[in-house]
Amino acid sequence: MAFIGKKYKLDKSENFDEYMKELGVGMVLRKMGNTVSPTVEITKDGETYTMTTTSTFKTSAISFKLGEEFDEETLDGRKVKSVITLDGNKLVQEQKGDKPSTIVREFNDNELTTTLTIGSVKSVRIYKAA
Repeated sequence: MAFIGKKYKLDKSENFDEYMKELGVGMVLRKMGNTVSPTVEITKDGETYTMTTTSTFKTSAISFKLGEEFDEETLDGRKVKSVITLDGNKLVQEQKGDKPSTIVREFNDNELTTTLTIGSVKSVRIYKAA
């Protein structure tokens, strides 16, 4: 749980535009999504985790308990049901909705690797500890 309380800033992104396209995100929102470098921070209070994503465009926070389904409104405005589980140093998020997707966040000492998958489209985003 070394990632609790650490901030990670986006450093590199691969195939994110294709991922957003597959989700049905419009061109204007995709352009914004491709230009911002968000910061991600995960905090924990008791059994509840909060993941805050901050950028110049938008800030969002989701609170969850491991293994419990919760309602989420994604940064692109979709309403989904999500479940997040912990697998070693990975937080695995399953988003269920019109377009189900999986987000795997793998934490290392100074890096967060986020792998986003929808259907056959995969995007990898690398964040560095801030």
